[in-house]
Amino acid sequence: MKHFPPSPAPETLDWGGVTYRTILSTAETGGAMSIVDSTSPALSGPPRHVHHAEDETFILLSGEMEFWLAGRTFRKGPGETAFIPRGTEHTFKALTECRHLVILTPGGFEGFFADMARNAYRIPEDMGPITESATRHNLTFTGPPL
Repeated sequence: MKHFPPSPAPETLDWGGVTYRTILSTAETGGAMSIVDSTSPALSGPPRHVHHAEDETFILLSGEMEFWLAGRTFRKGPGETAFIPRGTEHTFKALTECRHLVILTPGGFEGFFADMARNAYRIPEDMGPITESATRHNLTFTGPPL
């Protein structure tokens, strides 16, 4: 059985009021997955996008979110999950303040969150460097937020 090194204590990153704390890192799983504990303020959410290399699973811990997945809209609340298969166009919006876990398989995409927070990028003002980081993390923006 392979053993992977433990990660240092998780750092909480803030990108425009959305927080990200990696609680299981890509390094700890040998690249298999990562888990990010995130909070989103009410009415926040990203532009429509596609993850080309990762499946993304949301587990809602508190609050309510609306998801748009390949033309279908649905809501999820505490204790519910949303699975976004890689290659599927999607977006989401926090309808209330939300806390959720984001499970990424394989891991690595949490590096995008770190890039955004550490550089305090803003949408749409900083779309050049945001798009460059997105490309490095197998992400393509495809449309507006909800």
